[in-house]
Formats: sequence, structure tokens, C-alpha cells
Amino acid sequence: MNEWIATLWRDETPYLLATALALALVLYPWLAAGRRTLKHSLLFFGFLLLLDALAAVFAVRGETGIATGMHQAVLLGLGVVLIRLAGLALFRVLLPALRMPMPDIAEDIVVIGGYVLWAMVRLSYAGVELSSLVATSAVITAVLAFAMQDTLGNILGGLALQLDNSLEIGDWIKVDDLSGRVVEIHWRFTAIVTRNGEKVVMPNAQLMKSKFVVVGKAAVGAAGGEAGPCGWRRWIWFNVGYDVSPARVIQAVAEGTAGAEIPNVARAPQPSCVAMAFEPGSVRYALRYWLVDPRDDDPTDSAVRCHLLATLQRNGWRIAVPDQSVHLVQDDQAHQEAVWQRELARRLKALSGIELFALLDEAERRKIAERLVYAPFASGDVMTRQGATAHWLYIVASGEAEVWWQAPDGERRLVSRLPPGSVFGEMGLMTGAPRAATVVAASDVECYRLDKASFEDIIHERQAIAESMSQILAQRQQAYGETQEAFRKEQREPAAHRADILQRMRNFFGLG
Repeated sequence: MNEWIATLWRDETPYLLATALALALVLYPWLAAGRRTLKHSLLFFGFLLLLDALAAVFAVRGETGIATGMHQAVLLGLGVVLIRLAGLALFRVLLPALRMPMPDIAEDIVVIGGYVLWAMVRLSYAGVELSSLVATSAVITAVLAFAMQDTLGNILGGLALQLDNSLEIGDWIKVDDLSGRVVEIHWRFTAIVTRNGEKVVMPNAQLMKSKFVVVGKAAVGAAGGEAGPCGWRRWIWFNVGYDVSPARVIQAVAEGTAGAEIPNVARAPQPSCVAMAFEPGSVRYALRYWLVDPRDDDPTDSAVRCHLLATLQRNGWRIAVPDQSVHLVQDDQAHQEAVWQRELARRLKALSGIELFALLDEAERRKIAERLVYAPFASGDVMTRQGATAHWLYIVASGEAEVWWQAPDGERRLVSRLPPGSVFGEMGLMTGAPRAATVVAASDVECYRLDKASFEDIIHERQAIAESMSQILAQRQQAYGETQEAFRKEQREPAAHRADILQRMRNFFGLG
């Protein structure tokens, strides 16, 4: 018995046992997800110890050849177990504690490299000439590489995907017409689960050769929080006719969608609407919003479309019909007259509240209304520019404009704001004088323009109108004069103060 124990208990035995137990004690509390691997490694470690005990029995019986072979195999296996436990400690405990997580494939590479190195060490101790082994293995490796190039391409592709973190478990990706969530990344393939519950296995080499789009990161979809740089922006397309101002459509749709409680639509960034193209018969728009969870893209698109349609209907707008639709409208004289009467009524309404035309009777206003020209402006457009010469005036039917006066030194001053029902450019119409100020559209503005020729007949027929209108024009001119005088006063005051201070300095120092 003592001889058997002496044979079993070698010098390296306590070190091997102590190292294995220490690693197991360190790993067990921290390795919640990998305890199964830890248990299998410890069971294999126990099996190797039993095998070493059996080798000791053969040694006691004098069968040294068998005992030596079994002991060398046990040493090789014990080294494999310790390398595996060390890899678990490094990649599952130490690196995560240092906030340096590594992909699983990196752990596999390091551990397998340790296995190969340990095997070469044991072969060297066994008397194997490594140089000849390496030369022979190089030829074998070349043959295997040629025969298994597709498999090796998949393996290297999986290695690259995990090392550069281009894909992670839980990411939502699109590859051509395939869309799904990444559930597994292995050495040879990547598994994707589609919305229909289909598990698609894609070779890693195919992912490396083709383009794929990561549309949603795992953290966003799992947390269900606000979409940020990792969200997925969706586009909802629709068309509205040219009879509606694009700025009104954009504002109404963006505000309506941003203010609605739509599940899975991110609050920030807010939804936006843009005009994308001018098409025959309509303007092409896109409503863009950020999707929180890519799994529910179609249901969320459907909900956004419902809110979009409701917004358009609340404003009295309709989705534009395709151009190939045939509209059977009897475009006879009666129809044209009805359309013209509606437009004429709108023009008369715009003229009725304007002080400048209050002196005209109904027939004269109607005559002017028939000669008005529709002139819309988008927000930010310069409607008239200071110093320009133009013999017409504008009537603001809707929207708001700003009147700016530019001083000689280049400073711009806001003179007034023009609400619906206002007119500007009357001095150019009545006197031919250059524009006294610049008028800029503060919002989308619908105007009617009246030129000199259209008003000239009425002035010739009733010259008294010119005398009455001159009073109104004088009031307008006074407003501009007060602005200019205020500017001149501000310019004179610093010069007067400077002269006064200079004179006091001369008096104080007795300067001549």
C-alpha cells in the first residue's frame, strides 16, 4: 500500500490539486452562466485523478510501460483542464471586472492556443522531435486548407465578426430581403430569427462578402427606451395636391405625429415631415420617425399612417390620387363660371377690409378684384426689396410679413408686422417711388398683386380717389420718416456727447 501511495503521490500532484481547487473556488460564485462548463471540467479532472490512480496500480504490479503511458495522458488531460479553468477565470471574471469584455470566440482562440502549446510541451518531454513534426504538419495543413477553404472562410468570418464587434447577439439586421434578430454567432455560421419565427442560418463568409445593415442595437430593443443614434428611422410616403401649401402640410403632419401617443415611436428625435419631390399632379412627402423596437416595424408603420390620415382629414386635405386615374368632370362654361365666382368672392373678401380701397364702391372693387394676380410666398422669401422700383402693390390674404428698414450704415430695423388684410407697396403703385423698406415673409404668405395698369382706369374716372388716398399714403410715409429720424437722432447723440466731453477736457486742462 505504501508503495502504491508513493507512486500515486508525485511531486507535482499537490500543485495540480491546489491550482484546480483555487480556480474552482474563484469561479463558482462569479460564474452564474458558465457553471455547467465548470462542473464538466471538475468532473473530467476527477476522472483523470482516478485514471492516475489506476496508473499507479499498474506501476506497483511492475507494468511500467502501461503506467507511464497512462500517467503521461493524465498529465496532458490535467493541463487541458487547468488551461480551461484559467481561461474561464480570465475571460469570464477578470476582464469583465476590468470592464474589458471580450467576444466568446476570443476566449476559444486563447484556450485552444493554450491546448496546442501544452500538447507541444508534453510531446517535447516525451522525446518527440518538434522540428520534423512542424515540417510534416505544415504540408498537412496546406492540404487541409485547400480542401476546407469554404469552412475556413466561415471560421475566419466568424472570428472577424466577433473581434470587431460589427455584430452582437440581439442586434436587428437586414441582409438583402432578409430581416431578423441575431440570436447566435458561431465559428461557422450566424443564426437570425425573423419576425415570422423562422431561424435562418447564414454562413459567416456570406456575411463578410455581402453588405448587411444593423438597424437596431440590442440595448435599444431590450431596454425599450428612447431611440437615439442606434434607433431605426422609418419613412412613410404620401402625396398631397398642389392646392395646399407644402409648408402647411409639413407643419401640420409633423406637429400631429409628434403630439400623438403612438406606441413604439420615439419621443426624441421627434418625427419630421419633408417635401421630397414635385410629381405630376401632387407633391411627394415623407413622414420620418424613429422606431424604438424593430420587431414591430409594420404595426408601428400602420399606426403612424392612421394618425397621418387623420391629420390630413382634420385639415380638409386629401391624399392625392394617382395620375393614371381618370376624372370625368364636365368642364363646361357653367363649371368654369362657378370656379371663377368662388375665386372672385375670395378676392373681394380680401379687398373689403383694406382702408386704402374703402372709398371705392362695390363695382370698382369688383373691377379691381378681377384684375388681381395670385402671388404666394414661402416663409423667408423677400417680397419687396428696399430701393427697388415696381409699380404694383400686394394684398396679404393669409400669413404674416415683416417690414424692415435698412439704415445707411447697413443696420436693419423692424418697422412693423403685416397681418392678413394688410397692403404694402402702395407708394410704388400710386407715385412710382422706389420701395421704402424691405418686406420679408415671416410665414407662408398668400398675396394678390395689383399693378398700375389695373388701377389706372379707376383713377382716371374718379380723380377724387387720388386725393383721399394721398392722406393714407402720407400716414404710411410718416411712419417710415419717424423711423429714419430716430436713427439720425441716435447717430447725432454720440457725436454731441463727444464734442461736450472734449470741451470739458479743454476747459479742465486750460487747453486753447
